[in-house]
Amino acid sequence: MDLELKDKVAVITGGSAGIGLAVAEGLAREGVHVVLCARDEERVQSEAARIAREYGVTTRGLRCNVTLPADIDAIVDAVDQTFGGADILINNAGEGSNETIMTAPDDRWQYYWELHVMAAVRFSRGLAKSMRRRGSGVIINNASICARQPLGYEPIYNVTKAALVMLSKCLADELIVDNIRVNCINPGLIQTAAWEDWAKRETAGSSTGWQAHLAQVAKGYAPIGRFATPAELADFFVFLCSPRAGYCVGSTYYVDGGWLKAVI
Repeated sequence: MDLELKDKVAVITGGSAGIGLAVAEGLAREGVHVVLCARDEERVQSEAARIAREYGVTTRGLRCNVTLPADIDAIVDAVDQTFGGADILINNAGEGSNETIMTAPDDRWQYYWELHVMAAVRFSRGLAKSMRRRGSGVIINNASICARQPLGYEPIYNVTKAALVMLSKCLADELIVDNIRVNCINPGLIQTAAWEDWAKRETAGSSTGWQAHLAQVAKGYAPIGRFATPAELADFFVFLCSPRAGYCVGSTYYVDGGWLKAVI
């Protein structure tokens, strides 16, 4: 199937590893030029250069702390200067939390609000301008199954990801008149380095290997009985970016191996 994405320009936050990197590779495979944004400048530049070599597209790897408005403004300016704007924005940057509501200080709440919500607001606000000029665009926000089905140990993550889902719906209603489609994806268990590092910490000093521990987690949560690879999830992102998904507007899609215990 031709996804009709060749020579589009995509900006991916959290693009140097995990889901963001997999989405960048999936888009590049379709001929999309990609701008990767991440805090680790050396790594993001290295991955951007590798994608350019492997897929023959134009890439940029740019340092960006998405909690800082000035960094976001710099990315938007760089994309305008290099490509004349963007056609696709993937708001992917984020991380899990671990706290209780009663003990977490205000600055922790504020950090995650900036990371998961305001970064998406600011990037969308900045890049939608060029999407309007180009006649169309796609914005996909990467939230989490925890936005609807929370995990007890990370309430701030649950709350801010739920806000990102609502932001996606409101933004979709506002931008569709400009032919800019906004959607949200709520992944379940995706085997990223963050999950693997967590499993290694959990099994340190025990006889259970980290791989076996992740397998137990998967069997406990997902009926499919396993984690997804980032590449599996990325395939869905790529489809939603394409004109083949042209009637998909303002929706939240669960890619969770059956984990969600509700009918929606």
